[in-house]
Amino acid sequence: MIDLGRLRALHAVASYKTVLAAGEALHCTPSAVSQQLAKLERETGTTLVEKDGRRLRLTEAGQVLARHAEKVLATVDEAEAALAAHRDTVTGRLTVAAFATACRALLPFALHRLASEHPQLNTGLVEVNPHEGLEMLHRGHVDLAVLDDWPEVALRYPAGVAHVELGWDVADLIVPSGHRFGATVTLARIRGERWIAANQGDICHEWLLRVLPGVQPDFHVSEFETQLTLIAAGLGVAIIPRLARSEKLPSAVRVVAVTPQPRRRVVVAWREASAARPAVGAAVDAIRESWRRAGQPASTSSA
Repeated sequence: MIDLGRLRALHAVASYKTVLAAGEALHCTPSAVSQQLAKLERETGTTLVEKDGRRLRLTEAGQVLARHAEKVLATVDEAEAALAAHRDTVTGRLTVAAFATACRALLPFALHRLASEHPQLNTGLVEVNPHEGLEMLHRGHVDLAVLDDWPEVALRYPAGVAHVELGWDVADLIVPSGHRFGATVTLARIRGERWIAANQGDICHEWLLRVLPGVQPDFHVSEFETQLTLIAAGLGVAIIPRLARSEKLPSAVRVVAVTPQPRRRVVVAWREASAARPAVGAAVDAIRESWRRAGQPASTSSA
């Protein structure tokens, strides 16, 4: 394979006629140019230049190679320019994995902003639980993952995966409007209630069983909105994060604050190898803005 540096030396000699001028154009010494030409002749097995007084004259073979060198070097320069532009352009395909609440409350605004500001970027969204999202991210099946991470469960981030915390999402106990609990209640007092919970395998279900060991929910429902309808029907209680609730709750339910306060971290994760990709940075910025628009307190911590 012909070395590009040696082609540049031949092209410079063809353009400037002397080794001295070629060296100045390439920002190297005349000796370095001569060495490159000698290596190129050995590499090709062909005499490419010959002396003509103080100048160098390209042989017929040298002229043939020089013409091709001009085309090759022009193509390389175009490729380098295109790559440089790509580094600064939000383009390509970007797929986000996110938990259900984020899909509804955060991603619509974030993906709309990306589409408006970066029309060359194609986006996709997959709703998964955080364990699945991390696995898909680690395997390269998605580019970003928006995850809910309850401290009592504590997600384990694989090597090569970085993440930034958006903030904390507080959860409250939601009860039927005529429930005996007052405005606040301790975690210990709610153990004996009839529970409406997320499906088994969901991180929210896992969290509930960890903070209230022995609880056996009667209802397993993935959608928080459906949980609210069951609570409104007087069928039980549930702990529902604020990000998952609309501003106006059904009139047949009310909020009870729990102490200690249940809360989950919401994070965005990506592979470290793709951190320099402009699309990843733009998507993280858009999701952060969506978090702020949702009225959630921002976080500055990252890992």
